[in-house]
Amino acid sequence: MLRGNYPATMDPKGRLKIPTAFKTFLDENYGREFFVTSFEGESVKVYPFPEWEKIEEKLAALPSTDKHKRRFLDRVNYWGQTVQMDGQGRILIPVLLRESAGMKGEVAVIGHLKHLEVWNMERFREHLEREPLTDDDFEALSNLGI
Repeated sequence: MLRGNYPATMDPKGRLKIPTAFKTFLDENYGREFFVTSFEGESVKVYPFPEWEKIEEKLAALPSTDKHKRRFLDRVNYWGQTVQMDGQGRILIPVLLRESAGMKGEVAVIGHLKHLEVWNMERFREHLEREPLTDDDFEALSNLGI
């Protein structure tokens, strides 16, 4: 599983070096191909390609007229691209997404179990303040047995 936060730095060409703790797990379990995207353009989601294919299979089962499917695909495809990790463990963040999510300088690379989420460090701190865990969140998690 991908867990924890490993700060990193985006290079001037828009490449993110995957932190070693995550890279080792990804190499051993998934390989070097990823789908890099976003749902809202505020952060970057890095899906190992096999995990992204599971999402696509579920979406493919829905009718093409499903409005939720269309909205989701519009966004993930607008910001998304399939990328390969290079020999130095770097992936290229697509230009549109890099600009929208402010991907420059220091970033937070956060494990979300089966994918990574990457945030501009300052934006992530603001996000945590803007969206704190609430009593409703704890109740919902408790209802799930967590």
